[in-house]
Amino acid sequence: MKQLLTVVSRRTVAQGATELVCRLEQPQDIAPGRFMHLRVGPLLRRPISIARVDHDLITFLFKEIGQGTAELASLRPDDKIDALGPLGNGFPINAINRDQRVVLVGGGIGVPPLYETMRQLVVRGVTCEAILGFDTATSVFYEAEFQALGKTTVTTVDGTHGTKGFVTVALRPESYDVLLACGPEPMLRSLQQQPIEHKYLSIENRMGCGIGACFACVCKTPTGGYVKTCSDGPVFRAEEVVL
Repeated sequence: MKQLLTVVSRRTVAQGATELVCRLEQPQDIAPGRFMHLRVGPLLRRPISIARVDHDLITFLFKEIGQGTAELASLRPDDKIDALGPLGNGFPINAINRDQRVVLVGGGIGVPPLYETMRQLVVRGVTCEAILGFDTATSVFYEAEFQALGKTTVTTVDGTHGTKGFVTVALRPESYDVLLACGPEPMLRSLQQQPIEHKYLSIENRMGCGIGACFACVCKTPTGGYVKTCSDGPVFRAEEVVL
């Protein structure tokens, strides 16, 4: 679905991290974990995860890691964005019931889609715990927002905020039935091996078209095949992919 978004507000939420709130052409229900493919410049698009959806407002949170995201971070209120989406398959929150113990684990820029996921789960009456990993204190964002939804632990690699170490330091696998995660591949690879019954991983591969036509974002499967991160994912069962 192609649509034109209107920028409502922009703010810096951490070092190099920008939150962009935009107005949709019309109110939409969007499953958490899906993404938008935003055009920057004359030709290229960038896949940006969705941090929050409220009626006709959609919030993106991204890091400036190149020219494209720098252009997005420079937008001002009333600027327009050519958007394709929402795209992909999100987290299966309809398959999670209130009796299950859920942990959401995010690393760095993988944290934003987990915020909308946790919001929607809490609305459904599911008790959730969040573990958010960052490299250092100046990179931390949305800690208070997650704490408002449930128990939240922040880890930093250098120990300048929260618990020192990676997210797995704070993880207690025996305490959860469901794990939902998004972040860098080494983190997902480690979580993939955790003894938790249901594990869903959102993969952040580089994408081209965003609709499954260019095969730029394929990921190997245990059977020797491939899945396309953009159209088959970005959320997969942990046992479906080889990381």
